[in-house]
Amino acid sequence: MLSVRIRALLGRSRAIVLVELAVLAVLAVGAAVVVWWPEGRPESAATANPQASLDLPGLPDATAPVLMPGAPGEPAKTVRANEKSPAPRPTYNNADIRFVTMMIPHHEQALVMARLAADRAANPQLKIIADRILAAQEPEIKTLETWLTDRGLDRNSSGGHQHSMAGMQTAEALELLTAARGAEFDRMFVDMMVEHHQGAIDMAGEVLALGVNVIVNETASSVVVEQGAEINRMRETLTGAK
Repeated sequence: MLSVRIRALLGRSRAIVLVELAVLAVLAVGAAVVVWWPEGRPESAATANPQASLDLPGLPDATAPVLMPGAPGEPAKTVRANEKSPAPRPTYNNADIRFVTMMIPHHEQALVMARLAADRAANPQLKIIADRILAAQEPEIKTLETWLTDRGLDRNSSGGHQHSMAGMQTAEALELLTAARGAEFDRMFVDMMVEHHQGAIDMAGEVLALGVNVIVNETASSVVVEQGAEINRMRETLTGAK
């Protein structure tokens, strides 16, 4: 009986040892998956190993070569993408040129009509409005001419892109206005100048939508505001005279 018990105890000891060995094996596998940093925070093995990060496909290479065309007569050259300077934004375009080249003669015709008011108009308020037109549009013509000169342009620079100038009066209409006096002149002057101003506002609206130049934009904005106000004043002048 004693020998049987001893063999049983030995058998149980071997079983316990085998269980302990199995537990140690499981712990060893877990230690291979989890890495403990010095701060005590667990990190996965993939995170702990920087070589385990995945390379994302399709990312642009900032050093990839870019072919840059040379100036006329010069060969093209290759530069890195991160060394290529962005193309400068244009400072003016065809819409700006068209507006400037059309607005100069448009203003000039307004000056011709405004100068007639001094000795032909009957309404003193209309003479004041004519003086304001002279004071505003003469300097604007000089500003627009300087804008063209500074860019090596002239009145013909719009070429075939120049549209008909809205509101421009015919030579016959100007002759009739020149011959008129008193109330007849006042009525004709207001009708013709209102149409003329409205044409300038229409052209200004076009360049405000399509142009890019700051100076032209400011001039066009001034045309819209000032000539719109003058249209209202001229109409009020005729209404008050009745």
